[in-house]
Amino acid sequence: MPRMPMLLGLAFACLPWNVHAQDAGTTLPERVVTATRIPTLIGQIPAGVSVIDRATIEARGYTTLADALSAVPGLHIVPSGGSGGVASVFVRGTNSGHVLVLRDGIPVNDPSDPGGQFNFGVDTLDDVQRIEVVRGPMSSLYGSGAIGGVINIITRRGEGKPHATAELAFGLPRAVRGAIGLAGAVGRFDYNLNVAHRDDAGFDTTPQRESVHTGARNPYRATTASIELGVTPVEGTRVSLYLRARSARFGLDDVGYPAFDSTQYVGTDTNAYGRLAVASTLFDGRLDTRLALGHLRSDRGYSQALEAADPNQASGDTRYHGRRTTLQWDNTLHLPDYGATTDSALLFGYEHSADSSRSALNSTSGGFAYQSDVHASAQSDAGHVGLQTTLARRLTVTADAREEQGTYGGGAFTWRTGAVLAVPEAWSRLKFSYGTAFRAPSLFDLFGVDSAGYVGNRNLRPERSTGWEAGWAVDLPGLGRRDLATLDVTYFDNRIRDLITTVFNSSYTAATSANVNRARSHGVEASLTLRPASWIEMVMSYTYTDARDASTGARLLRRPRNAASMNARITPMQGLTIAPELVYTGAFQDYLVDNAGFPAGIGRAKSGLIANLTVTKQVRQGLTLFLDGRNLGGSRFEPASGYQTPGPQVLAGVRARF
Repeated sequence: MPRMPMLLGLAFACLPWNVHAQDAGTTLPERVVTATRIPTLIGQIPAGVSVIDRATIEARGYTTLADALSAVPGLHIVPSGGSGGVASVFVRGTNSGHVLVLRDGIPVNDPSDPGGQFNFGVDTLDDVQRIEVVRGPMSSLYGSGAIGGVINIITRRGEGKPHATAELAFGLPRAVRGAIGLAGAVGRFDYNLNVAHRDDAGFDTTPQRESVHTGARNPYRATTASIELGVTPVEGTRVSLYLRARSARFGLDDVGYPAFDSTQYVGTDTNAYGRLAVASTLFDGRLDTRLALGHLRSDRGYSQALEAADPNQASGDTRYHGRRTTLQWDNTLHLPDYGATTDSALLFGYEHSADSSRSALNSTSGGFAYQSDVHASAQSDAGHVGLQTTLARRLTVTADAREEQGTYGGGAFTWRTGAVLAVPEAWSRLKFSYGTAFRAPSLFDLFGVDSAGYVGNRNLRPERSTGWEAGWAVDLPGLGRRDLATLDVTYFDNRIRDLITTVFNSSYTAATSANVNRARSHGVEASLTLRPASWIEMVMSYTYTDARDASTGARLLRRPRNAASMNARITPMQGLTIAPELVYTGAFQDYLVDNAGFPAGIGRAKSGLIANLTVTKQVRQGLTLFLDGRNLGGSRFEPASGYQTPGPQVLAGVRARF
């Protein structure tokens, strides 16, 4: 690694500096780990951050990862069908492959996916404690893929007295969901066990406007089990083992030529993940160190049986097998106060990852067969350093740098710096950050082949980006409350070069991948939180995004210019919580499908509004009843043209703790 000595030099040159997030004159108890790798008050982070904790998940009735992310500002989720269908995420107008997903800080994107992406359409949330979303370039901390941002899924762990939890719910159309859990701590041991099952009749996601719509439902069935075991052999050191397995089976709809509302298109998704970690606090709390080894096994299959009524006479059998092993060693050195700096910390660490893909796509349509294969592997090594400090208890500064080298696609040096200035005299905080990021070529980009003449390109360079943001947040008192309202406005700007795209020869008989495209996205994120009384809180957010091809000026697909959401949490009496939610998606450019089910070229797709409502009532200690309604207005919005939002759903259940 040619720049590794420079990184180490930077680390020691930064030793006199300091970090800790201080409150900017308002109550901000929420601390976030993902944005800086140090638990930091959310108001002291120079990036767009959203946190979805366990209480929010239950109060808003979120059951899937896609549900939980749907109202996050700056983030646009595009499901292609119902549960189980591929759901992509676009952050601040960047590509769907430009968001890195972590589980407890370890990357879990699927290396067998052609774009190295994570499918947000399958995972449920029963074993999730919180989700931290950080928007902006984050490769300097987490490496490849973090151009738009990172999403860290933090799992539940055992604490407190041993206890059991149970949840059972029934819904319309036919749905059954249940979960059980055991958790607690006994002496030096802690444990958390979760098992969840979901069985939904589903909906026909072929749009009702299309003449090919038949109403055939796409059922979804999934079982997830996880266990986390921890032991503290000596004070300050915890050894933990986490295992998680998920098996899902679901029906799908496909856009064809024309579309056909298939009843024999079935997907399966089996995912296994394990993590072994040792975390210690040494030298009277001066050094926090963590060594973790994670392994991901992802096996997905899509089969389509031939149906006599299908005008395309389509059939297929596709298998994706991805493997990822990651070794992480992360350290935080807390430094003594020096001059005007307080609570300083220096980060440094190392990461090794090994990915492999064994995938084969086989399909036939209109009498023509198509095949695509990838059998490849790649490795990478990276080192990173970082700094966080507070000056004069008013200015919080962060800086990070990372050098990464891979067996293919070359290397990448990325960095990021930012600052938050507290102005308590005006109840305000000002923030600014600037950074670089990259996405390494996927295994399909490098080694994929298909029967239409495509051959991967081993000489590809990483996609690279620069991005910056500037924001202002103000806490407004009133009505006898110190925290009546919080207004947060951020402008962001991302520029991406060397984008990888498929290029054809002049006769369209051969193709490969090449670094030829550039893009720019910029816009505004704004949120207003109102707390007029102790029993009500309302959060309204709006995002404007202008994402374009930098060469042609054309708008990028599936990036709505306008998006907004509203969430409220109302507790009119003790134990009763009412949580309405509205999610609005503005018009956007997309590959359109006409009412006969035929492709209609690129055009303007319509906007949509989804209304959800969750009501929970604690009837006694440890026993809560809930009623959850999704898409109560019956919106027929198509987040991707040709795929309609699932129709109205109502779920009633009970949640207990023993």
